[in-house]
Amino acid sequence: MRPDSLTHRAVLAAEAIAALALQPAGTYVDGTYGRGGHSRLILERLGPQGRLVALDRDPLAVAAAKSIGDPRFSIVHAAFSTLAQALDAQRVERVQGMLFDLGVSSPQLDDAARGFSFRADGPLDMRMDPTQGVSAADWLATASEAQLREVIGGYGEERFAKQVAAAIAAARRHAPIRTTRELADLVGAAVRTREPGQNPATRTFQALRIFVNRELEEVSLMLPQAVERLAPGGRLALIAFHSLEDRIVKRFLQACARPLLPRDLPVRASEMPQALLKIVGKPVRASSAEAAANPRARSAVLRVAERTSAPFDPLLMHRIEPDAWRS
Repeated sequence: MRPDSLTHRAVLAAEAIAALALQPAGTYVDGTYGRGGHSRLILERLGPQGRLVALDRDPLAVAAAKSIGDPRFSIVHAAFSTLAQALDAQRVERVQGMLFDLGVSSPQLDDAARGFSFRADGPLDMRMDPTQGVSAADWLATASEAQLREVIGGYGEERFAKQVAAAIAAARRHAPIRTTRELADLVGAAVRTREPGQNPATRTFQALRIFVNRELEEVSLMLPQAVERLAPGGRLALIAFHSLEDRIVKRFLQACARPLLPRDLPVRASEMPQALLKIVGKPVRASSAEAAANPRARSAVLRVAERTSAPFDPLLMHRIEPDAWRS
């Protein structure tokens, strides 16, 4: 079997790298190293004075990054929400560009031992960082039926969330649900109408993964930190894979592309402050050829924004609360 770095395909790679408008001597962040597809392309375009800091919360991804023996490259074991702290540890104050490939990576899905997928039986874990937090199996064992229904319906957009939650609650009274096959079979029996070409367990697995890893919260906490650390003219490129995270990204970028005004303070049009971001182009989706070669790319959406010279004011940033763009 070939190494992960060779079998994993970075989604929208050419488009994302082009969107960064790389400067050879610039400093950049790859916020989701995965197996290094985007990082390697960035390094190819950087000059001797360039620098790339990569982050990943998955210990296996961090271990894989050790294979890059390039003095311009460093890897940090960190989640999105600790972006500023990770950059401080690397003594990086401002960067010329950041790229975030959101969501789960192909190696995580393909490894049955990680418990992300129902395609092969494995322990029901789903944690991107197995050293922290509660596994999906442990949460299923303790959550109330109402909590199950809320998570599966909210994060999975599963219209049969009530039936799935009831089935899980009934099954665990006899024995804990410990494997991906057990859960997939349980959901399959509870979901009455199947969408063409989609396994009935797809939405439930998505919901549990998002919830266990706090994926939406992590993105929401990362975005303001990314804007603060971008130098004027720096680019922020974000690839989302499902509607919930793309909605967060879209609304945040739109909010930052408008002037942030103090509450209840009249401002003349001539004194209107500059917005923090300028949206670059339209959302980019994978070509039909890439989607055919890599099914994961079918739902991918790339959004890009550029930092202006407007000063970053943490007090005004509170006007863009996570709940405001997630609602």
